[in-house]
Amino acid sequence: MTQQLPLTLQAYDDAMQEQFNYSPDLVKKVFHIKGQEIVIHFISYQVNKETLERELLTPLMQARRPWSINDLQNRIPIAVSQVTDCMNKATQELIHGAVSIYIPGAKYTVLFSLPEQSKRQLARAETESLVFGPQIAFTESLETNLNVLRWRMDTDDLVVEKFLVGERLKSEIRLVYLKSLANDENVNAFRERIDKLEVDQIEDTSVLGQYIEDSSSTVFPQLIFTELPDRFCSSLAKGRVGVLVDKSPSALLGPMTLFSFFESTEDVYMRWNMGTFIRLLRFSAMFISIILTPMYVAALSYHYEIIPSTLLVSLGQSRSTVPFPPVFEAIMLELLIELLREAGARLPTKVGQTMGIVGGIVLGQAAVKAGFTSNILIIIVALSALASFTAPSYLMGTAVRIIRFPMILLAGFWGMIGIFFGLSFLAIHLLKQKSLGRPYLSPLYPFQAKDFNDSIFRMPFQKNTRRPVNVMPKDVERYSEAEASEHKNGESK
Repeated sequence: MTQQLPLTLQAYDDAMQEQFNYSPDLVKKVFHIKGQEIVIHFISYQVNKETLERELLTPLMQARRPWSINDLQNRIPIAVSQVTDCMNKATQELIHGAVSIYIPGAKYTVLFSLPEQSKRQLARAETESLVFGPQIAFTESLETNLNVLRWRMDTDDLVVEKFLVGERLKSEIRLVYLKSLANDENVNAFRERIDKLEVDQIEDTSVLGQYIEDSSSTVFPQLIFTELPDRFCSSLAKGRVGVLVDKSPSALLGPMTLFSFFESTEDVYMRWNMGTFIRLLRFSAMFISIILTPMYVAALSYHYEIIPSTLLVSLGQSRSTVPFPPVFEAIMLELLIELLREAGARLPTKVGQTMGIVGGIVLGQAAVKAGFTSNILIIIVALSALASFTAPSYLMGTAVRIIRFPMILLAGFWGMIGIFFGLSFLAIHLLKQKSLGRPYLSPLYPFQAKDFNDSIFRMPFQKNTRRPVNVMPKDVERYSEAEASEHKNGESK
């Protein structure tokens, strides 16, 4: 049972030791000032020792008269301090890098925050590499991430709400949005889902996203995870809501649509026609990745008539030594590609790159010579794999690769009918999905023609005058198209 203040020096020290299970890392120091005893507790590796000695221990050693609680707060030159009469509160603060000072018999203990945090410095993004635009990425330090966010968005319109989630291990979570833009329903959806969480701990932003997303049964991600502060800020400026989690190097954004996962911040930094071309290329690549290998299986299994006669001859020659049906051959090669990819990702960087390149070449050539597969299928599977890597979102690329396997099986069992059945099921499945209660297939369904400018296409800034309607921002209009045209014409004269 937690003891209540006031306590004697021995009772207070015993309570502290009991709270920390008599850990050797808990340091105790006792100062005697003109007959008065002051006891200090801190965890050795959690506090900044230089600041502790200079700003706290030195004033206490130089004291010439007994100090009161008010003296401790007013005469110790440390900005962040608080008082508490709860031992549980004191021990929690010590875990986070505080130093407790207690005068035996007092009703309160004083806590000074002196955290010594080991954190990674700001660096380039790893999972979302860019050619154009800012290169800074979020780190595992929530304080650093908030500092970068405030630096990029220096406005009092930015709202940051604090949550503590976790029954056993508390994680600090910050809900971030622009008050004048973010829809109250979106904010409340995030707030309520975070508030209702009853879990032991939140390990990472991705774990939080899985807890609060609309559907856990689909392979498609419904919320975007990003390590790029510029993408995070750009999404907030569109009216979306973001979440930051302490000790996580990525942020969470919502609500999102399917097309949001094919957008990159590079599209904005390029000229609009280049950005549109690359965005359309990504959409086409995803469709190719899903359909190309199943089309090969369906054509060879049931629909030889759709293959040009000249290509049919080379196909026959290539497959003349292959003992397996096309569906088994395709599944085997797809699994081989996935194994190489996973092995390359888990090995050290230099070894992984070599493993991916050499392993693919050696195994591919060996498989053809051994008669396990054909040259043409190797080309098709390699194209499908390359196409899936064009997705800016790692989770979306993984979802596309997973979908390819049932599509191959459907093509092997029922040919083109199986492929169309699979695509129809996929469309129905996507129509049912939501992100924070918003339609996942917007602007296709419900149809919003004006949202095409900022989702499927990347139109010129002079034409892109509206924020996405599917987000339901409080202020839809970015600026007047007529005024933008007038300013542009005036500058060109």
